[in-house]
Amino acid sequence: MSEFSYSVQLAQKLIRCPSVTPEEAGTLDLLENELKQIGFICTRLLFGEGKERVDNLYAEFGKGPSHFAFAGHVDVVPVGRLADWRFSPFQAEIKDEILYGRGSADMKSGIAAFISAIRQWQQSTNSKTKISLIITGDEEAEAINGTSKIVEWMRNNSIYPDMCVVAEPTSQNEIGDNIRNGRRGSLSGHLIVTGIQGHVAYPHLAQNPTSALMQMLSIVSSTELDEGNSHFGPSTAEVTGLSTSTNVTNVIPATASAMFNIRFNTEHSKEALQKRLSEHFRQIANEYKVQFEINWKSNAAPFVTEAGQLTELLSESIKSQTGRIPELSTIGGTSDARFITQLCPVAEFGLVGKTMHQIDENVSINDIDILTNIYKDLLHRFDKKNDY
Repeated sequence: MSEFSYSVQLAQKLIRCPSVTPEEAGTLDLLENELKQIGFICTRLLFGEGKERVDNLYAEFGKGPSHFAFAGHVDVVPVGRLADWRFSPFQAEIKDEILYGRGSADMKSGIAAFISAIRQWQQSTNSKTKISLIITGDEEAEAINGTSKIVEWMRNNSIYPDMCVVAEPTSQNEIGDNIRNGRRGSLSGHLIVTGIQGHVAYPHLAQNPTSALMQMLSIVSSTELDEGNSHFGPSTAEVTGLSTSTNVTNVIPATASAMFNIRFNTEHSKEALQKRLSEHFRQIANEYKVQFEINWKSNAAPFVTEAGQLTELLSESIKSQTGRIPELSTIGGTSDARFITQLCPVAEFGLVGKTMHQIDENVSINDIDILTNIYKDLLHRFDKKNDY
């Protein structure tokens, strides 16, 4: 018999499935089998066509009327160069109480923890609380055929949890020090400026697009767009790529282009940002007598879950198991919580995320068990608050 808990063993099994996004690589079959053994009704949801087809899982236990949801993703980012790993990324090795492997932090161990917590909760309650699980195979890439489509399916079927916890690795230094109760939006732009190509010795016969491009980028180059608000820090903009149509030193290029990304708070909408930036680009283009094209992409709007029953219950459970009082925070990138907020109040809480997406990604196995206890305590507190 293994010396490790069910939570840790399940995390190992999940990590051993090489589910590089958007492949689920057997993870959903594994979870479905585990969940059916403890009474869950499982529904596989396939969205998309061809190479974009993604397998997802919705699972449900209990009758309600109170309804608690957990959410997570089984897909992981690519491993990079295998030679750089000390521990094989899909072997789920444990050394010195540390579990290594791609997805150990983000976020297969979190999924294992909430399934283990539900098993233990079932054995110690006669509650009628409904538990649902929203598990996707499409979070780390485009996130088109994953949680967003599951949420749409749930709304079409009138499935609305009272609250949801996403098992993202939100803890910063110690488990329980941070809860995410919101996220910034994301807006990306690809700006292309067209001038007139020419010899650098005869600039009067050309129109250099790079000069205009540099001025256009002044508004998005390591820039704070506002002062932030009570929930968010300032919206920030960063240039992420630059290129021209030439690669020699004696030719003024015909075109110059840049990519940039804005992480914006609730002081803005993507539409308002696009209008503001487009007007700035147009003004500079007219001044420099060049043409420009801007292509926009946004896959996340900002949201915030106000402090309330969900954050209070989660904070109480964290304190009871760790002694820590977690900070409510909206830092970091995007997550599937941005879709779930359309259904119900949502917060993210999970393991320490320092090594997520890194070589030799890892988590403490003790933290996995602590997280399991926090989730179990949370379910009991939810029962007590909703005792019918």
